Parts: sequence; C-alpha cells; structure tokens
Amino acid sequence: MRRKAELSARRGFSFSPCQSALLVLDMQNYFLDAASHAFIPSAPAILPNLCALIQAYRSRQLPVIFTRHLNREQEAGMMSRWWRDLIRPESPLSQITPSLDVAQSPVILKNQYDAFYQTELEGTLRQMGARQVLISGVMTHLCCETTARSAFVRGFEVFFLVDATATYNADFHQASLLNLAHGFATLLLSGEALAALEAR
Repeated sequence: MRRKAELSARRGFSFSPCQSALLVLDMQNYFLDAASHAFIPSAPAILPNLCALIQAYRSRQLPVIFTRHLNREQEAGMMSRWWRDLIRPESPLSQITPSLDVAQSPVILKNQYDAFYQTELEGTLRQMGARQVLISGVMTHLCCETTARSAFVRGFEVFFLVDATATYNADFHQASLLNLAHGFATLLLSGEALAALEAR
C-alpha cells in the first residue's frame, strides 16, 4: 500500500464508475468457511469493503458480476492435476458466502483461474456497456490476477482493489500487486473507489 500511489500514477488511467463493472471473484464457502481445508484467513476481512462496494454500485444501477468456481473431472484439466482437488457443484462449500447478496446480479460459472475462459463474462460486460473492470475477491495471485490480465488483453481498463482481494499470505498478495501495477492494472483502495462513486 505504501507503493500504491507511485505504481498507479505511471499510466494515467482514471477510474470512471459509470463506465465500470464490479467483478467479485469466487467468494465461496470453500475459501471463507473456517472448517474448509482451503480457508483463506484474510478473506473474511475483505467482506465489509465488498459489501460497501456492492451496495454503492447497486444504488447507482451499475453492474455487479459474481463468479463461482466449479469443477467436474471432464473440464478441470490441469486444475485437478495441480491441486488434486475439485470444487464440486454439489458441495455446500461451492456456494457463494451468504454474507454477500447475489440475488440481483449475474453469477458466472467458471472452471479455470481466468473468469473469461469459456464463459459468457466478456459478452455480459460488453452488453452492459462496461469499459472498465474493478476486480475484487479471491485469490489475489490466482483467479484475480489471471482475470485481470485476461481483461487487459481483451481491451478493458483494469482496476484492482488492494484491500478487497485476499490470498493466503502477504508475499503472494504483494507480488501480484507489483506485477499487475507494472503491466496490467491500476491499483485502488476500496475507499478511493467509494469516493469516486460518491462523486459521480
């Protein structure tokens, strides 16, 4: 966070809420339930920021899109070989945490780190008129980072939330932020995004 201003100022991209969509990636019980073997200890800490952002977007009729990561053997590919584990659709841990209200938003089902890969995400964003994406959720260095890079390649301006993304440790988190800020995304704090929404 100390380096955020320096890294973000270099490219001159300006966050424009009215042209953006909020992406909330994989906030599932698999990662947020303390009884799960994949629990991310820092993930519950980002929930207040996410709730505030979701409310701010919805109150202004701006798009919020959730993703839900699911795997079956036939589509998991390298995911199952790498992790030797699948987030199966029938598992209660695969559900998005009840702390977040998904009822009013599209939920994109995905089976790889990249939320654009073989999903309707790009078409949904284009249909909504989004030119920018604001990325949040888990995990910073896997699905969030991969989706940010993929959005960049597809021509979206990418804004990445420092304090509304989470992963297993500070090293993974900081490494992703440094890499993304260098070549793919503008870093934002939730408070900065909320201030831009208030000023809209």
